[in-house]
Amino acid sequence: MSFKTILTVTGPGMSDGDVKLVAGLCEEASAHLAVLVVVLAAPPPVGEYAAVISEDWLKERQAEEKLLKKTTAAMTALLAGRGLSADIDSEYPEAGWADETIGRRALYADITVLGPELLAGATLKNKAIEGVLFSSGKPLLLVPQGSRPTLKPKRVLVAWDSRLEASRAVRESIDMLISADGVHLVLVDPVEGENRHGAEPGAYVAAYLARHGVKVTVDRLPSATHSVADVLRQHAVDIAADLMVMGAYGHSRLRERIFGGVTRSMLEGPSLPTLVAR
Repeated sequence: MSFKTILTVTGPGMSDGDVKLVAGLCEEASAHLAVLVVVLAAPPPVGEYAAVISEDWLKERQAEEKLLKKTTAAMTALLAGRGLSADIDSEYPEAGWADETIGRRALYADITVLGPELLAGATLKNKAIEGVLFSSGKPLLLVPQGSRPTLKPKRVLVAWDSRLEASRAVRESIDMLISADGVHLVLVDPVEGENRHGAEPGAYVAAYLARHGVKVTVDRLPSATHSVADVLRQHAVDIAADLMVMGAYGHSRLRERIFGGVTRSMLEGPSLPTLVAR
């Protein structure tokens, strides 16, 4: 699909680098930029000392709200001079429901892009990723430090595992796949069979993509002693991919947190711009 509204998330203490990066993507795609400035509210005091420290807590919240307004004003001034269609919202949620707050805003964008500075953090990064993936139904583009993101990639790696999430990721990125010079459909340790990849792993999805005009190549790779995530990362280097497309959280979020998983590994350390969907 084409991206006409692109959302990004930022917060106090961050430079304007992420917003500038996403603004550049919007200019490339002639898209509207939506910026969400988020400050996570200090949790309310509890227990026997709550009455004593409540005044300090109120002062902390007032300082946070002031910082939120200052950051929002700075983003507004930054974008005012670019001649770009844009809007800026701000939110001050408590951490417990910040993911839902971000997810609700992502409902009204075609894609959310998280830049390297936000990805270098922890709490806000996790809330943004979970909010978009679990509360919006929209795709997410992760842009790690040192990469050169584009919405018009030349070579794309699609991580395919015959699950619903991978199919969603392909559908959300289909316009980029069509315009790319080459798309590598990568299956790691594919299992033949009616309930898995079919008699010829990758054949059905490759035919589907080819009917759309995608220049697709099927790569079936063994994991050997390596993790699936490491195999995908290395193959992206080998083919000089400038974008990876993958489904997220084929298992439950809780199971991924406890046992790890491809999604968790890729989200914690993407090595190139990665579009994920579920």
